[in-house]
Amino acid sequence: MRKLTSLCAGLLLAASHSLPAVSAESKAETPAFWRNATVYFMLPDRFANGNPDNDLSYGREDDADPLRGFMGGDLRGVIDKLEAGYFNDLGVDALWMSPVYEQIQGATDEGTGRTYAYHGYWPRDWTAVDRNFGTEAELAELIEKARSRGIRVLLDIVINHTGPVTEQDPLAPLSWVRPDPVCDWTGFAGTVSCTLVDNLPDIRTESEEPVALPPQLLEKWQREGRLEQELAELDAFFARTGYPRAPKYYLVKWATDWVRDYGVTGFRVDTTKHVEPEVWAVLKKEASQALAQWRAQNPQEKLDDSEFFMVGEVYGFGANDFGVTRGRDYDFGDRKVDFYDYGFDSLINFDFSQRAGQDWERLFSTYSENLNAGPLDGVGVLNYLTSHDDMNSFDRERKRAREAATKLMLAPGAVQIYYGDELARPLDIAEAKGDAQLRSAMNWEDLEKPETRKLLAHWQKLGQFRQAHPAVGAGQHRMIAETPYTFARTLEGESPVVVALKVPRGPKTVQVSDVFEDGAMLRDYYSGQTVKVQDGRVQLNTGFELVLLAPEKKRG
Repeated sequence: MRKLTSLCAGLLLAASHSLPAVSAESKAETPAFWRNATVYFMLPDRFANGNPDNDLSYGREDDADPLRGFMGGDLRGVIDKLEAGYFNDLGVDALWMSPVYEQIQGATDEGTGRTYAYHGYWPRDWTAVDRNFGTEAELAELIEKARSRGIRVLLDIVINHTGPVTEQDPLAPLSWVRPDPVCDWTGFAGTVSCTLVDNLPDIRTESEEPVALPPQLLEKWQREGRLEQELAELDAFFARTGYPRAPKYYLVKWATDWVRDYGVTGFRVDTTKHVEPEVWAVLKKEASQALAQWRAQNPQEKLDDSEFFMVGEVYGFGANDFGVTRGRDYDFGDRKVDFYDYGFDSLINFDFSQRAGQDWERLFSTYSENLNAGPLDGVGVLNYLTSHDDMNSFDRERKRAREAATKLMLAPGAVQIYYGDELARPLDIAEAKGDAQLRSAMNWEDLEKPETRKLLAHWQKLGQFRQAHPAVGAGQHRMIAETPYTFARTLEGESPVVVALKVPRGPKTVQVSDVFEDGAMLRDYYSGQTVKVQDGRVQLNTGFELVLLAPEKKRG
């Protein structure tokens, strides 16, 4: 594939049998790290342009409708921000980039206007980086530089569909895809065995029948001088695993090669509910094995020995929407599926953005109850307030940007920052149609404004506090006082935290009884002050309305 590995076939075969399949009978608790993680999500094309020379590749043109073409952002731009410490300053634990593999080359003129695959969800070749985004070497460099700064990289995986058919991008063989019918959402089959929209060919992931490779891939690999290598790797994969050469197994092989070659530690899985759940269990098994192989070859580079991580996009799944009969299943109408039983450690929480307008205690306590001894006890969710395709994102007009930051970054569960949340990037671009409104270029120029720098500093303080204290997202929530609103988060084996909101500027008293003993030295991570607990409370004098308390860490 992108980089030849040196492991012999015998070692690969031994490793494949050393890891059990992930199934409904085997699912461990999601680590506290991922239940508290701060994930930064970006469309690379919209984030930062590090190399203007690759702005238009494959003959693409600058003729798209507003915000529906490539704008120049790339992997080099992300690397530049990594090197500048931008993500570390935000307390980011993981970067999630929309798919970077090669996209369809042409544009579609359907629906909302002339559109190119700038977003990354219209794949053409799963084995190569799209040249608009950069090169395989730059992806490897990005992952290595992120890892050296303690940041994981989550690759976005698309197995449900290919890109649309255009003049430059022919339909894959019908043994690989179904071009119709469009999903009608009636039951499991009406959600899975169908195309999401017109001209988005659905991959036949249900099939176990061997198929030949698409001729357009063979011709492309031949032209690029890597046909023999790709075929040899496929032969080795199918010989090792015993899987039939059905479409889904090709895609699993190609997806997990990024793990084996570059040490990717996790996937964000696109359109999860539109693929048979059993496919995801296979993906998790093979990705886990690939990561183990990479770590065996690169013991000095690994961050830790944690298991491979997968977070899924099950559209409509909500961590606050649980009843006695539903549990954590997704109900298709004629079948219920618990995706946590098929390899997922976490699911995106589509509920949070819709409930973020609730009062603090109702929002926090409800999620904490579900995540601690409730339906989601021991597993992860990924909360967000804004995203690339949620037209009902919270505070799209950016009138409550500071409140949004505080609610998200102090929420139980893991959190996703959508690129530009921290700078109040505009999400309602009048000239753009549909979800393109949510995908404007990163507003770096706004950092010239004092109010934007102040907002960014607020995000940075919250992010660094969350990163330093896993109890914030993974711990159990308990209200201490209504006025000023004060709560604690506790997690076994980790330092507890106490947070107070809407406290007066200047002198203030915060109750910490039953959390910290008298005499304990605490640090306010928002102001930087150090205080001592006396009579079950601490007294501070700061110019802020927020207090973030945790034990002062010993130096040396």
